[in-house]
Amino acid sequence: MSLLSWVAVAVVIVAIWALIKRYETRLVLIASGLFLAVVALQPMAALNAFAKSMTNASLVMAICSSMGFAFVSSYTKADRSLVHYMASPIRGLGIFLIPVCTAITFFVNIAIPSAAGCAAAVGSTLIPVMLRAGIKPAAAAAAVLAGTIGSYLSPGTSHNPYVAKMANMEVMDFIASHAPYSFMIGAFSVFGVLIVCFLLGDHKGDANAKVDESKLQKQDEDFKPSPILALVPLVPITILVVGNVWVPAIKMGVAQAMLIGAICALIIARANPQTFTKEFFNGTGKGYADVMGIIIAAGVFAAGLKAAGLIDAFVAALKESNEIARWGGSFGPFLMGIITGSGDAATLAFNETVTPHAKDFGMTIEGLGGLAFLAGAAGRTASPIAGVTILVSGIAMVSPLEVVKRTALPMLLAVIACALLMV
Repeated sequence: MSLLSWVAVAVVIVAIWALIKRYETRLVLIASGLFLAVVALQPMAALNAFAKSMTNASLVMAICSSMGFAFVSSYTKADRSLVHYMASPIRGLGIFLIPVCTAITFFVNIAIPSAAGCAAAVGSTLIPVMLRAGIKPAAAAAAVLAGTIGSYLSPGTSHNPYVAKMANMEVMDFIASHAPYSFMIGAFSVFGVLIVCFLLGDHKGDANAKVDESKLQKQDEDFKPSPILALVPLVPITILVVGNVWVPAIKMGVAQAMLIGAICALIIARANPQTFTKEFFNGTGKGYADVMGIIIAAGVFAAGLKAAGLIDAFVAALKESNEIARWGGSFGPFLMGIITGSGDAATLAFNETVTPHAKDFGMTIEGLGGLAFLAGAAGRTASPIAGVTILVSGIAMVSPLEVVKRTALPMLLAVIACALLMV
């Protein structure tokens, strides 16, 4: 490798250190990419990547509309109605509450793709139910945390439109390609966490178990669950699946389906249209700032690495053995997810730089891209510093380390299985 490539390696190490130290992700990626582009005497490469990523139409539409819909689902309490009706029949199952609650969280997370948002909605209801049933607090929190892997079946999750565009596929076709493996990880979550909790004796109860009331969602006295409103979070996904699989006449994009779902929420909840509209666009803005912001930053970082020649050197090495790509694309995002608490930065950087070259080392773009983002999500689910881990641990009043003791091994096994089967 050239001297410039070694400089790029040093910058990558510094960037990883900064992410571990919890510096702002977007700042770290943009600063690193811009620095490398300037050192390589190609500053416009980073600036052009920034501008190009800002106007990526398919990503902006899918991500921003999904976040807008998530905000109005919360505003109309449609998400709480959904959780209420899914949780009602499960009381009295003993230790089997653990896998049932994981499965419920998994499916709710498809409709509410934000891991933290889903955990807040589900955890506020299910964690107290599990504690009253004699489940230890760490196990109750782990059951909800393990289920937050389900968001990767949602068309609104950033990685789905991102990799789908790269592979020249429809978003729903890409989801269909990795759905068996996403459900496989879900199975590892459901049964793996159950087995670990059983071995740790988490079904024997804890007389001192209680929840932190201040961290629960506000329980409005006038909240009345509505069975019709509970169906609203499922409307966009139902439209997209039915349109792509059975009724081509209603096939549409993610943004259109999310808008229909939002309109249904407005009508059924009889919400204030002005406040409702503000909430929807607050969500779209949040989606652009938080999700698109990381994608834009990852694009700048990738442009810097390419300008420095590190990408070409790395791809040349991967051509010699696809095993390097297989394990690098799985354990790289997995480990970064654990140590940074977020699989997004590492996964997006990997998919921006390496995944487009998948065919050069005998893989498909959708296979390698899907492997990377599923592994990153598994790493986040095994991380004690992830926001969602801290959230559920706070509700159950237990150490995050105790929670991830119950999710780490199932997630590790799931990543190994994905690496062996997906590419």
